[in-house]
Amino acid sequence: MPDHHVRPQTLAEQPLAEQVAAVGRSAGLVAVGVARAEPFDDVRVILEDRRAAGLSADMQFTYRNPARSSDPTRALDGARTLVVGAWPYPARIDPPTGAGAAPGGGGPAGRVARYATADHYGQLRGALDAMATHLRSHGHSAVVLADDNALVDRAAAHRAGIGWFGKNANILVPGHGSWVVLGAVLTDADLPVADQPEPDGCGSCRRCVDGCPTAAIVAPGVVDARRCLAWLVQAPGVFPAEFRVALGDRIYGCDDCQEVCPPNRRPGAVNAVGPDGWVDLLEMLGASDDELLGRHGRWYIAKRDPVYLRRNALIALANVASPDDPAVVEAITEHLAHDQPLVRAHAVWAARRLNRDDLLVHVTGADDPLVAAELASQPPAPR
Repeated sequence: MPDHHVRPQTLAEQPLAEQVAAVGRSAGLVAVGVARAEPFDDVRVILEDRRAAGLSADMQFTYRNPARSSDPTRALDGARTLVVGAWPYPARIDPPTGAGAAPGGGGPAGRVARYATADHYGQLRGALDAMATHLRSHGHSAVVLADDNALVDRAAAHRAGIGWFGKNANILVPGHGSWVVLGAVLTDADLPVADQPEPDGCGSCRRCVDGCPTAAIVAPGVVDARRCLAWLVQAPGVFPAEFRVALGDRIYGCDDCQEVCPPNRRPGAVNAVGPDGWVDLLEMLGASDDELLGRHGRWYIAKRDPVYLRRNALIALANVASPDDPAVVEAITEHLAHDQPLVRAHAVWAARRLNRDDLLVHVTGADDPLVAAELASQPPAPR
């Protein structure tokens, strides 16, 4: 007969790999796996090929130096294993209704992707630091790698067996889907690694492919950044005119391919769209540059220049606001006279999108190439 009085092992009595995983889970990680710290040679080739084909656009993350981001050993001499962790963030299981309207009413609002509603990467680093500290306490070297160019984190998560690659190129963790951020602890400890990757759970499903508003998923697991709204809101320069209407009320990020994904609609999930998922567009446009960076500086902002926040806000405002709202008219009028040509050009588009060409008399510096090109372009379909 089984002995029901067997004392459970204490943490110190467990194998080191189990100790580390327990520390990570107690710190909030929903999945922990171990992978070899060998170079991801196949991923390096993929990154180089996609960069050569232009699919990465100007994106730097892991594409800046594929030889570095695909070789973990460059970050730690003698590295042997990667302890990969997934930190959860609130799911959005239903696309919001009433685009541009924040919960609780108020003025026109811009939508924020769920991963950006709080410092989830900071929380992830805290959990990874806890695992690294435990490894160091056992005499091992350990380096935390998260949200930087030192590691292809999705490939590491796949190798560690904590999830599979979805057709939208996200890692899907069983029970949590892709509503996670990923990172790893690189260590010289020789820990047992995952026997095999998590089996593919997508099958023939292609809802993310068909649900992308700009057809950016050009093949299973292949995203063309030149069409991806999540990248375009971060990219420098003029926002491509052909995707401005598709941007809708998004101000930062895009969750569409996640919202339609069946594994992301896990049983018991709660629609977590709340106040943190929205930004008041008129308040945003009325803020000073310093205020904008103070409020949203955690986001990736091209060149740390608030003109890109204003650019995105003007597009979203034109897609959702009433053309007769005096506050909307005032915001657009002020930005038609903004000192930055990039802002003025997008204010021109916003006025035309709202069918308020009468406001264009307020444009200043119309001879600037950016502004002149916008004035001469085909007007967008009015709302």
